[in-house]
Amino acid sequence: MINFSKYTDGLVPAIIQDNETKNVLMLGFMNQEAFDKTITTKKVTFFSRTKKRLWTKGEESGNFLHLVSYAVDCDNDTLLLKVNPVGPTCHTGSDTCWNEQNSQDFGFLSKLENTIKERKENASDEKSYVASLFEKGINKIAQKVGEEAIEVVIEAKDNKDELFLNESADLLFHYLILLQTKGFRLNHVVNVLKNREK
Repeated sequence: MINFSKYTDGLVPAIIQDNETKNVLMLGFMNQEAFDKTITTKKVTFFSRTKKRLWTKGEESGNFLHLVSYAVDCDNDTLLLKVNPVGPTCHTGSDTCWNEQNSQDFGFLSKLENTIKERKENASDEKSYVASLFEKGINKIAQKVGEEAIEVVIEAKDNKDELFLNESADLLFHYLILLQTKGFRLNHVVNVLKNREK
């Protein structure tokens, strides 16, 4: 149950999060009426503190926030709304109100992809294993992926979990290198999988 009476203005903060990327897009405020309208229309509606009225995000720009789900925090006084945004969220034209790009981030794997990209771009100057693979070309990189895949299959048939996980890490690492060689990143593969889900 949302506690709209906790604050004297009857408003609660509403954090807006992209359902796919998990990035925070903006913060707005809702009263009971705005919340009810959001649930009914499935388009996020706030209470504007400056205009003193309800406003549906995108009512002028067309950049709606389509509600996927919501949650109430442990104190019942803050909302988290997961949405599918249409276009940029911020009135400035930015993806988020923090002027950040709303792109998929895979945490450590994205960091690793960036390191691999850096080594690729500086392959002639680098003295690293990754740089040496890029220097040898796509045939060697593809061969390494094949070798690692076979080793994963072999270890999968045994009961040595540590060896299986190590070979799996080697396969994923070399696959990320192969993706970079072909000019792709993990998000390209994820998009293919998402399209298959539909």
